[in-house]
Amino acid sequence: MRMPRPRVYIDTSVIGGCEDPEFSAESRAFFDQVRRGRYVVLVSEMTYYELQRAPAAVQAVLDALPKDGAVETPIDAEVEALAQAYIDAGALGASRRADAIHIAAATVARADLILSWNFQHIVNVNRIHKFKGVNMQQGYPAVEIYSPLELGHDDQDQDL
Repeated sequence: MRMPRPRVYIDTSVIGGCEDPEFSAESRAFFDQVRRGRYVVLVSEMTYYELQRAPAAVQAVLDALPKDGAVETPIDAEVEALAQAYIDAGALGASRRADAIHIAAATVARADLILSWNFQHIVNVNRIHKFKGVNMQQGYPAVEIYSPLELGHDDQDQDL
């Protein structure tokens, strides 16, 4: 019996990373795994909004995924309230609301993990602890946040 595919929320940095020399190898390896059926990508309306300003090559990354490879998560009142709770708790400043929306959208959608290249505002141990604390106070599960580098792909040749 095949295990359910992990649901991985990605922010815009992972998509843009495909066209960034510093991050392209790992970002592309991740999307290759998505195409091979290893993961389901969760993206929010915020991601699509941010992609509108991206180069065409970056915008095309999501379009190249299989239909069952990506699921859109809504930005609704629940997501907005959780994002505000992160800001109120000092996990992020008010100017980083988009990042708070990403974390909240992933949390509300019950993502198995969040991937980002944003080491200052998202993949940051102090902020991760604050996100987890707010989630616990609000009745949500702890959130797992990593960079694509930490995912690893050493079992690429094994059966999935």
